Amino acid sequence: MHYTVEKLTGNKVKITFNVPTADFETSVEKAYLKNRGSVNVPGFRKGKAPRKLIERMYGETIFFDDALELLFPDAYMEAIQKDDLHPVSQPQLHLHNMKKGEDVVFSCEVFVYPEITLGAYKGVEVSRTVRTVTQAEIDARLAQEQKRVSRSVEVIDRPVAQGDQVNLDYSGSVDGVKFEGGTAQGQTLVIGSGNFIPGFEEQLIGLSIGEEKDIQVTFPEEYHAEELKGKAAVFHVTINAINHEELPALDDEFASEVSEFDTLADFTEDIRAKLQKTADAQAMEAAKQSLVQQVVDAAQADMPEPMVEDKLNDVLREMDWRMQQQGFDMKRYMQMTGQTEAQMRDMYREQARNTLKTELVMEEIIKAEQVEADASDVDAMIEEYGKAMGKTLEQIKADFTEAQLDYFTHRSKINKVLDMLWDSAKVTDETPKDDQAAQAKKPAKKAPAKKTAKKTDDAQAEADADSLISESEATKPAAKKAAAKPKVDKEKTAAKKKESTKKTTDTEA
Repeated sequence: MHYTVEKLTGNKVKITFNVPTADFETSVEKAYLKNRGSVNVPGFRKGKAPRKLIERMYGETIFFDDALELLFPDAYMEAIQKDDLHPVSQPQLHLHNMKKGEDVVFSCEVFVYPEITLGAYKGVEVSRTVRTVTQAEIDARLAQEQKRVSRSVEVIDRPVAQGDQVNLDYSGSVDGVKFEGGTAQGQTLVIGSGNFIPGFEEQLIGLSIGEEKDIQVTFPEEYHAEELKGKAAVFHVTINAINHEELPALDDEFASEVSEFDTLADFTEDIRAKLQKTADAQAMEAAKQSLVQQVVDAAQADMPEPMVEDKLNDVLREMDWRMQQQGFDMKRYMQMTGQTEAQMRDMYREQARNTLKTELVMEEIIKAEQVEADASDVDAMIEEYGKAMGKTLEQIKADFTEAQLDYFTHRSKINKVLDMLWDSAKVTDETPKDDQAAQAKKPAKKAPAKKTAKKTDDAQAEADADSLISESEATKPAAKKAAAKPKVDKEKTAAKKKESTKKTTDTEA
């Protein structure tokens, strides 16, 4: 048997096989021995009928299809190994000639791992936008701290006002008929939260404890309950109680209670410093991601569609997993948004394509620069991972497979590539125009004075300081697929073979 390899467009190759009659006859005999037990021949027990008799009864090509299926895998594997091909899709088999007494000719087309042509990846120009945190951001953080230590005060001497927390009963109806989920007792609602359908909360303002009222509203056209979309409804409401959130004064006493600082000025400065640290880290990460994208855009890569579709599957699986961590899932998301799976795939296909290209480009740079993993870095990453699992470095190494441990090795190489790209880049710092005038007038800041007896740090500020955008996670090597059983599409005599392979309705918006 011999074969030829022809390169088609789009990283697709065609392998044509020519099998001599004698070799194919050997395969036909194997097919007969394998399948004779399933053939019924009058006068013979199953498996005992001679091949010639079976061929006379059912046709001389009865075993040809099975013979080809027995012959193809070895022939295919030999070809891709000898020619160093790396398939990323299943081979599509086409039969050209399978006549008795003649050489058998068939071919298969398969997508292979793409060739990557790198563009410029060293000395790339990139800008980093360095901004100064605003007083509004600092005030918002102080307001969060006020709210965290606020207290709820019962209101008895006035009606409902904006921002109040109201306890109420309600019963809704459409055209005089109550609907499922439209009735509640002792419901808590903050006026102005926007948690109820538009127009509901505003009509509670001015009502007093014990007062009743009929509120008329219209459900939004995009409401999740199909039967209520755009419908006018009436809710009979009764106010049971009113509470008001009382915030502490922004003074030194407040600062002392919620932080490790004695004065409000020092606490405010600490908030500013932490917010600035986060902003600087985010600016750095955004610049690095921009740098990586420039390197990816400069490279040429004709990516096979099967690889793109596989990466798209990964992207959607990851989205579904994240939704499940929040008690949700992709199916419910599509139901609520009215999207189909096909629409979701179209929406995220370009993201998957870019992610795949980034992975391929990173791999090509690793090869071009002959990047090797640092053993100490690998151990440090495994150890950090183990801490989250409550296991030691040695335990993780003992429990993980070689393939799982290889991820950390590969991550070390990627980190080295990212560091190399950044170290060689021509970075220009830019300041937003709004910041320039403010910085010119900005007085020098002194470090805030902490208390002698240290208290627990502001948890939210610490969270912000730590919540940095991770480096580009488009780093996992694109997997090369193993050869699979071919999907047959025979052109002439053989038929194609199949490949084995609460809702809850309520008044909330």
